[in-house]
Amino acid sequence: MTFFDRPKLAPILADGVKELGLNLDGKQREQLLDYLALLFKWNKVYNLTSVRDPMQMMTHHLLDSLAAVSAFAGARNVLDVGAGGGLPGMVLAIACPAMTVAMIDTVHKKTAFLTQVKAELELANVAVHTMRVEQLQVSDKFDVITSRAFADLSDFVNWSGHLLVEGGQFIALKGTAPPEEQERLPKQWKVTKLVPLRVPGLDAERHLVFIQKSK
Repeated sequence: MTFFDRPKLAPILADGVKELGLNLDGKQREQLLDYLALLFKWNKVYNLTSVRDPMQMMTHHLLDSLAAVSAFAGARNVLDVGAGGGLPGMVLAIACPAMTVAMIDTVHKKTAFLTQVKAELELANVAVHTMRVEQLQVSDKFDVITSRAFADLSDFVNWSGHLLVEGGQFIALKGTAPPEEQERLPKQWKVTKLVPLRVPGLDAERHLVFIQKSK
C-alpha cells in the first residue's frame, strides 16, 4: 500500500482492538487512525521509522503497541523513554486518557512530530521532552517507565531509574527475551515477569519484560 487508505485500515484496527479485548470507543479508534496517518505523512520527510507501508505500520507499530496496553492497567503517570515516533507512548495516551504519558527523545525532529500529534489530536494527557533521559528531573516521579526496542535492559534502568517512584516498575517492550540482557541488570533490579505477547496479524516474537527494584 503506497498511500494511506483509511477505509481499508479502519476495519483491521477494529478487528485488532476486538481481538486484544480492549475497550476503545469510536473516537479513540479515529484518533489512532489520525495518529497513524500523521506518522505516515511525516515519515516521508523525517524518517521516523523504517516501516513505510501503512498496512505494515498498522501491524508492526499500532497493533504491536496496543497489544501491550492491558499491562499498564492502573498506571497513573508513565514515561516512554526513547519514544521515537510515539510507540508505545502515543498509543497509550490515546487508549488510556486517564493516564498521563510523558515521552522523551534526544532527536528534535522526533519530538517535533510528537508535539504536532499532541496538538492535532488535542491530547491534554501528553508531555514531550527533548533531552537525554539521564538529565530529566521531575517533581512527580513515574509509576511506570517503558520503552520499545530502546536499549539494553541494564542501560534502560541505569539511565532512567532516578525517575521511578518507590515501588514503581519498568515495562520494556522487546522482540525476543534475551537472557543475557536480564543477567546484565544491576543487582538491585530484577525481572519479575516475562510475558509473551500475541499481536493480531503479526507472526513475530514479542515480549514484555517487567523489572522492579529488589526488596
